[in-house]
Amino acid sequence: MPDFKVKVPFFDAAQLYSANKAELDGIVLKVLSDGAYINGPEVGRFANQLADYLNVNHVIPCGNGTDALCLALMALGLNQGDEVIVPTFNFIAAAEAVAFLGLTPVFADVSPEDFNITAKNIEEKISNKTKAIIVVHLFGAAADMEPILTLANQHQIFVIEDVAQALGSEYNGEKLGTFGAIGCTSFFPTKNLACFGDGGATFTRDQFLANKLKMLANHGQQKKYDHQYVGVNSRLDTLQAAILSHQLAQLDVNIEKRIALAQRYNEGLKSLDIGISVKREYTKHSFNQYCIVLKSSRQRDQLKAYLADQDIATMIYYSQPNHLQQAFSSLGYKVGDFPVAEDLCGTVLALPIAHLSITQQDDVIAHINAFFANA
Repeated sequence: MPDFKVKVPFFDAAQLYSANKAELDGIVLKVLSDGAYINGPEVGRFANQLADYLNVNHVIPCGNGTDALCLALMALGLNQGDEVIVPTFNFIAAAEAVAFLGLTPVFADVSPEDFNITAKNIEEKISNKTKAIIVVHLFGAAADMEPILTLANQHQIFVIEDVAQALGSEYNGEKLGTFGAIGCTSFFPTKNLACFGDGGATFTRDQFLANKLKMLANHGQQKKYDHQYVGVNSRLDTLQAAILSHQLAQLDVNIEKRIALAQRYNEGLKSLDIGISVKREYTKHSFNQYCIVLKSSRQRDQLKAYLADQDIATMIYYSQPNHLQQAFSSLGYKVGDFPVAEDLCGTVLALPIAHLSITQQDDVIAHINAFFANA
């Protein structure tokens, strides 16, 4: 057994600040002194910078990632009862946005290799009521977009991309979030591109959708007191936009650090009888999470408890698939409907990767190997 212990948090939000304290202090103080706390110039500046980064025409910031999903669905003009296909192995936000707007979430299973929804998963769930698909690029890995887009075009279905965990990831050399009608993201502090609170954005190449998204996020206004739609009030604070501009400049460097750490995990754990993160040839995987797959829920829970005893924090993504959540019980899904997702919920464990030092990672790898050596 390793005879050393290093405290390894799963995520250390304060580290992001302490590593860039001088620059961030100056950014925050400038916004505070200028006094333009709502829709200050930093918001438009950040939107333009992110649009350049993604190579899209329009970025529309908003209050958070769930708002971004709601705004995207609202902009597409769907009607109550229309069906939207969403992966069941995922955080609830996508399905929640669908249901909140009076649409019907139709769940689909995922690939056991990269945990993403596939064209085959989607095709099995298409009906004459299907109007959209939300493709969630999970953990930083790209879903295989080409066959999904082909299928969507055949059935005249909108594609929304959720890149909350995958901003900066790529598919065949192009940034994720730019393939569908609308891309959505969150800037929650644990994301690849993170602010110091809540924030989100939608992005599109379509001028009409961009105009509609801007109005919907601002009470449906075309101009002050001229309301074209019933909208919402969803804004990115000036302070968060200023911080995000600073973080965006470092995004690719930070992603490369995550990729290097993931490769070290792969190498350090390769002798173990576990599943490790798969990198498809078509994707630049940004590893917002680094996940391993254990043989059983019992083994997963034992490893998690063992690592906690060593002061190493881990996370379970996700403990229950969306189709079995009480919130969606009225839809009539049952255990066994989506076996891959249900199995993953019992066997996936996320290891620390954000802001991780080599010393800390070596400790994690050593203790995981020790757990299996003594199992």
